[in-house]
Amino acid sequence: MIKQDQKVAIVTGGASGIGLAIAKEYVANNIYTIVIGRDQAKLDNAKGMLGDLCETISFDLGKLDEIPGLVEAIVQRHGKIDILVNNAGINMKKEFFEVTDEDFMSIIQTNLLSVFALSREVVKAMLPNKRGCIINISSMAAQYGIPKVIAYTASKTALDGMTKAMAVELSPKGIRVNSIAPGFIATDMSAKALNSDPERKNKVMSRTPMGYLGEPKDIGTTAVFLASEGAKYITGTIIPVDGGNSVGF
Repeated sequence: MIKQDQKVAIVTGGASGIGLAIAKEYVANNIYTIVIGRDQAKLDNAKGMLGDLCETISFDLGKLDEIPGLVEAIVQRHGKIDILVNNAGINMKKEFFEVTDEDFMSIIQTNLLSVFALSREVVKAMLPNKRGCIINISSMAAQYGIPKVIAYTASKTALDGMTKAMAVELSPKGIRVNSIAPGFIATDMSAKALNSDPERKNKVMSRTPMGYLGEPKDIGTTAVFLASEGAKYITGTIIPVDGGNSVGF
């Protein structure tokens, strides 16, 4: 049972990687956390790790028409949503001229359209309380050009624009909207990508002034801060958590 003063958060893609790190930090800070994902085995594992302050929901965010029902069910069960972290996203590494229309749209659907649809429905639930916090997870791909990820880059750049537009419209209504742009973070996925491409790994390390990869926890603690009272005057920002990568040379 949620206590009256306890915050309720949704973390999409929260069963692994950066999403799981954010969910862990939220639970550690007594925030009741609803993890949404598609992989039931990963969801079960996350639930086992996170315990009673966590609830998991298996849901495909690509099914836009089912999102209003999902949010309505969560609000009926818990009475409110205080925090939304739009972390779920997919990537595709392909030469620009090989990317099909279908490829491009599948990335846009998950990384942008579902973020818009979920945010819209959650905002409807936040408005009566005149408060809320939305955190979008962006990428270095929106800070500078990265080859072979055209659709992903387009989705994350659009997400940054949407973050600013949402902040301007929603902040007067008590809802803050910010974005975290992770640098190169040591996850299973990134380790696999970098270890199989020494040239790319050297490039990443050489332009990261701090000289090492970040940890998922670094994103988690930033997400806790942005949802806290300490960040009550912060909205419309894109915060790079990247060891200086976005300004490195």
